[in-house]
Amino acid sequence: MKQLFDKIKESLISVVPITAIVLLLCLTTLVPLSAPNIVLFVVGALFLIVGLSLFQLGSQVALTPIGEHIGAAMPRIKKWWLLIAICFIIGVVVTVAEPDLQVLATQVAQALNNDQIGTVLVWAVAFGVGLFLVVAVLRIFLKVKLNTILFISYGILMLAAIFTDGSFLPMAFDSGGVTTGPVTVPFILAIGIGIAAIKGGNSNNEDSFGLVALCSVGPILAVLILGIAVGSPADYPYVLDHVGVDSFAEIPMAFLSAFPKYMKEVGITVLPIGAFFLIFDLIFIKLPKRQLLRITIGMGYTFIGLVIFLTGVNVGFMPAGTIAGNALGALGDWKYILIPIGMIIGAVLVLAEPAVHVLDKQVEQVSGGTIKASTMMLTLSVGNAVSVGLAMLRVVTGIPIWYILIPVYAVALILTFFVPRVYTAIAFDSGGVASGPMTATFLLPFAMGACAAVGGNVLTDAFGAVAFVAMTPLVAVQLVGLVVKVKQAKIAKRVAEHAAQEEQKDIIEF
Repeated sequence: MKQLFDKIKESLISVVPITAIVLLLCLTTLVPLSAPNIVLFVVGALFLIVGLSLFQLGSQVALTPIGEHIGAAMPRIKKWWLLIAICFIIGVVVTVAEPDLQVLATQVAQALNNDQIGTVLVWAVAFGVGLFLVVAVLRIFLKVKLNTILFISYGILMLAAIFTDGSFLPMAFDSGGVTTGPVTVPFILAIGIGIAAIKGGNSNNEDSFGLVALCSVGPILAVLILGIAVGSPADYPYVLDHVGVDSFAEIPMAFLSAFPKYMKEVGITVLPIGAFFLIFDLIFIKLPKRQLLRITIGMGYTFIGLVIFLTGVNVGFMPAGTIAGNALGALGDWKYILIPIGMIIGAVLVLAEPAVHVLDKQVEQVSGGTIKASTMMLTLSVGNAVSVGLAMLRVVTGIPIWYILIPVYAVALILTFFVPRVYTAIAFDSGGVASGPMTATFLLPFAMGACAAVGGNVLTDAFGAVAFVAMTPLVAVQLVGLVVKVKQAKIAKRVAEHAAQEEQKDIIEF
């Protein structure tokens, strides 16, 4: 019970800040949300809190232990082809269950007016994660430097982007931001621990952190290739259809009618994880029945939590984000207010992501206390505010995404040659940390609503907001690593000078 209350507390920290901002905007008449839709939004927020709490509890009780058991069994798998096959299957199966990816797929399907493309996107992204998880594992065994493989990977991305229709570029980079979430990361990190055990390494090295970094590249490349295969999408103007409800009486039915749909979707995504683990357990692990029962119960929490989460997001939360963005974008000459409001939302969103707090503590530990967690939080908050501000600038001006992505990624890749390797690994791993559940469920619908109001192209101008949030840590964390390196160099210099002075003093006294 204590674990559940802890998860509820974490979920409250995630959901309440953005809920308060929307309600405040409604009070200032900037966002004309009707009373029934305000209630719909609040109920949706409650669903998010309950759903996230149960999902995170299920992750702790089932998903993380499954990942740890698989990682611990890795050293016992002697056949290389089997190890690679297992890594690929894990990457595919766990990515399909990622809630943030399901939300993004829904948004893409709505923007393209094509329900099939959402499913295709999910499986393309899952294939990309599986493929690059294999690449990440092979990199470790072949002892290839992370910055080398990152340069090669992003070079391939840029080459693929040349041949991809521009409409697919923003959603491709958004895909890289949403895949490394609460389902995927525990499994990938567990594999990292298992590989470290095989090599006799430790958890505080480049190898342990670099797997998530490369798994974020796979989805981008997969969607770019999907764009090459599909070609230019149909010229379908994104129209803000009727969003929300017209009366209080419609609210209960809105949620109840959505439950069967999401129960089916979640069942299709969660069951393969359980089935894969049972097979893996029978062959390699052979857990006691009591532990298997606990994991089964945890999978039940995961299933129920995901159903409630997706229902709350799609029925109550995302419509409010769309309406809020649309109302602010329709202010005419005042539409640029989207930029400062977006910056406030960005700063709050990163503060609300539970995984960011884990990252901050991780960096403080790795830096030996030189960089405090509070300093990291401030750095990421400011960086995220800038990123969301840039995303809103794109919405109101239509600036191509490359004008921002290329300079930032160029700086991030150049920094890899000047900072300690572990910070490069942490930085590229943490790109997906900042773009958690709240970014996909509110920021993207907010951008789409605003884009529809200003008459922009949703595919090219609104999508990409998640990618901007994901790119912030690439530079921010490496700058932190650069500061640590400079500080350590100064300390070493002072120590050397002091030692030299003491030696000179001893010689004189002699």
